Amino acid sequence: MPGLAIVGAQWGDEGKGKITDLVAERADVVVRFQGGNNAGHTIVRDGAVFKLHLIPSGILHAGVICAIGNGVVINPRVLTEELDGLKRRGVDTAGLRISANAHLIMPYHLMLDQAGEARLGKLEIGTTRRGIGPCYADKAERLGIRIQDLLDEKILKQKIYAALEPKRQSLRPYAKDPLLDLHAMTEDYRTLGHRLEPYIADTARIVWESLDRDRLVIYEGAQGALLDIDHGTYPFVTSSNPVAGAACVGAGVGPKDIDDVWGVAKAYVTRVGSGPFPTELDGDLADEIRARGGEYGTTTGRARRCGWLDLVALRYAARINGLTGLIVTKLDVLTGIHPLCVATRYLGSEDASFDEFPYHQSIVHKASGEMTELPGWDEDITGARSLEDLPETARRYLDFVSDFVGVPLAFVGVGPGRDQIIATEVAERGVGAAV
Repeated sequence: MPGLAIVGAQWGDEGKGKITDLVAERADVVVRFQGGNNAGHTIVRDGAVFKLHLIPSGILHAGVICAIGNGVVINPRVLTEELDGLKRRGVDTAGLRISANAHLIMPYHLMLDQAGEARLGKLEIGTTRRGIGPCYADKAERLGIRIQDLLDEKILKQKIYAALEPKRQSLRPYAKDPLLDLHAMTEDYRTLGHRLEPYIADTARIVWESLDRDRLVIYEGAQGALLDIDHGTYPFVTSSNPVAGAACVGAGVGPKDIDDVWGVAKAYVTRVGSGPFPTELDGDLADEIRARGGEYGTTTGRARRCGWLDLVALRYAARINGLTGLIVTKLDVLTGIHPLCVATRYLGSEDASFDEFPYHQSIVHKASGEMTELPGWDEDITGARSLEDLPETARRYLDFVSDFVGVPLAFVGVGPGRDQIIATEVAERGVGAAV
């Protein structure tokens, strides 16, 4: 029963949506297992660009079940708008399923998120201000409201009231906001619930049944390993666990239901928001990479910080995810840059050096990458469809990365198009059992 997890191996924005879309044509189910509409997965299909935030990246394939798992937090207004947008473009959304146990982002979650960031000032985390963190906090406090609650008006109103009471003080600046009116909020969310009711299901059971039929199930992650709330650059992290192990909790499966884990990384590194970035570039080269790679957030539109590929962090991500395959995207962005650099060690204060990702946040904040230079290439690689089509120096770059991280290559991206991808034997072996 083949189960494949596709996760981010950096600070998010690595191109997971494109890879998931590519592999989904062989899948029975694609299940998103964490995060919320702070995610932005971009898919280019026949020149058309689709930007998804909550709906799994397999939605463009007819017959594929796309499940939003219980580990996801859902803004129902955003989800209905996303559904309407896909329908307007002729996409069949009949395959969408939503876990009845997924938690809801409420209007007060957005207000608390915005107020929290404003209160931190220069120390802000850099959240998307989409209410993700406060929603997960309510889930942990057992004050959360779930998708299934939309189907019972009495329960919904009681739960909203119970969730609002301990927040009255924090929400005082918004006290007169009509969005906080209990009756109006209940009616609004009940209406949204009616829109979503046809899609609500026991998504875990759907996944189990596909696995029992030996069909391919893809567990789709959002964000990236270095944004994991337990294993990332805390506190500059997301509010959930983007690592592969969280697929078990967020989709409702056991560890044996994940056979392969593919980690997606750019040929360089980007990050959005605040937090440490040991290989960050500035000046003209950073601007050039940002422009070439279109490095602006799918969800926020914010310019992404850019830097050299960090192999210390990538090897760490490989370990905490148990990667069996590595996917390197946007290799074409590095064309014409000489020399290329990758970080193979960190340098800290007082001449300290670190071969492994430091566990202490103060060290990570002060660390800089010790660079190894590699030769670049000038040839146009956007038409390459096999590793042999790449210039020798590009192959050497990929080999160096794969060898250092200790994970074989599954795919290499050489352009934004769906066809601009090089598949290796690892990729074919990973999904071949399902076809």
